[in-house]
Amino acid sequence: MSSSKSPRRRAREFVVQGLYQWQVADQDEAAIQVQAEGVAGFDKADSQLYTALLKETRQQAESLKADLAAHIDRAWDEVSPIERCILLLGACELKLHPETPYRVIINEAIELAKTFGGTDGHKFVNGVLDKLAAVTRAAELKPR
Repeated sequence: MSSSKSPRRRAREFVVQGLYQWQVADQDEAAIQVQAEGVAGFDKADSQLYTALLKETRQQAESLKADLAAHIDRAWDEVSPIERCILLLGACELKLHPETPYRVIINEAIELAKTFGGTDGHKFVNGVLDKLAAVTRAAELKPR
């Protein structure tokens, strides 16, 4: 059963797809939700996590973008749309979900980038979120 995904992983995959629809097609939350619910496998996703992360990432997008910008070596518009969505989601979790260990968040983002992103996108996502975690999760990163 190693190929089966956790409900949380599935939720994050649907969030990335929803953020993509929002960024590329300017769809609102209701339209995104309806579309997601119609996709096979949505019933296996953690729907509470999905709803929270989609809403929070969209509401906080501008401040998350600002947090991320300091760690990106190019203009935001030069980052691929799918990587922007994954970075926004990762930044949202790092900032607003201290209950989830930063390593889990970064690992999930890497997996999302491998699934949806370009060839080396996961390396870029990893590098950016590592730097952001050093700021947002400084206490967690300190050696004990």
